[in-house]
Amino acid sequence: MRYGNRKKILVTGGAGFLGSHLCERLLEQGNEVLCVDNFFTGTRRNVAHLLDHQDFELLRHDVTFPLYVEIDEIYNLACPASPVHYQFDPVQTTKTSVLGAINMLGLAKRTKSRILQASTSEVYGDPEIHPQPENYWGRVNPIGYRSCYDEGKRCAETLFFDYFRQHKLPIKVVRIFNTYGPKMHPNDGRVVSNLIMQALRGADITLYGDGLQTRSFCYVDDLVDAIIRMMNAPETVVGPINIGNPEEFTIRQLAEAVIKITNSKSKVVFKPLPPDDPRQRKPDISNAVHLLDWKPSTSLADGLKKTVEYFSAL
Repeated sequence: MRYGNRKKILVTGGAGFLGSHLCERLLEQGNEVLCVDNFFTGTRRNVAHLLDHQDFELLRHDVTFPLYVEIDEIYNLACPASPVHYQFDPVQTTKTSVLGAINMLGLAKRTKSRILQASTSEVYGDPEIHPQPENYWGRVNPIGYRSCYDEGKRCAETLFFDYFRQHKLPIKVVRIFNTYGPKMHPNDGRVVSNLIMQALRGADITLYGDGLQTRSFCYVDDLVDAIIRMMNAPETVVGPINIGNPEEFTIRQLAEAVIKITNSKSKVVFKPLPPDDPRQRKPDISNAVHLLDWKPSTSLADGLKKTVEYFSAL
């Protein structure tokens, strides 16, 4: 299937926020890309500029059903990733993570493909250890409102490592911390898109709790670079590896930065904290630095400017 360094690569969730950026980068590197998406949260608009590319193919498909294609590598990104979207149909969210993992691992086993799982910092839940290293097992509520996503992703990791041990499948697992940038869904409920849209509309800026909970925000270009480095790392580099920006900001600081960049007159208002919302989240990226020679290079100010430009043009 390979022609020199050229590979045929499957990206599930490829029309989503992260997936569409990944498809672009893989095409720039001279690969064939099969983008698979059921368009629950992804949109054709995110990949419309790629449709005429001779090495790009778009397929509407739900990963909870088997897929029969011939490929060299699989990036498994399919799953709604924001609370608004994954809580809309929590049973389907769990099925996407678990059945999707089973189907993509089965495809990788048949085609002898290397496969990467896009896991999440949510596997750590509301952490007792700060920052979070990969050997921390997490503190997750198994029956809460976020469990469909948190436990679905945890189960997917279990499946990946069982296929690795049982079938010697070449797997890769990354745990993605808060990512932002152009092509985010404007109504996905994530904090960056929420604050930017509220500021641009002149609406009240909504913060939950006291706004002092912290997050670490990684710009999408940096994240895509890390994912590709992980896929291309030696087979002995399996993961899980944290991918994110270790710079930590309170949600209040993020709101202030957005208001400044948008020159908004919006006022900040406070609402009760949602259930199971983690108080702090910050990746320990020592393994990414050491094993992938990677660390993020885009500052929050620069990344927010590019993101605001995208949302302003919508």
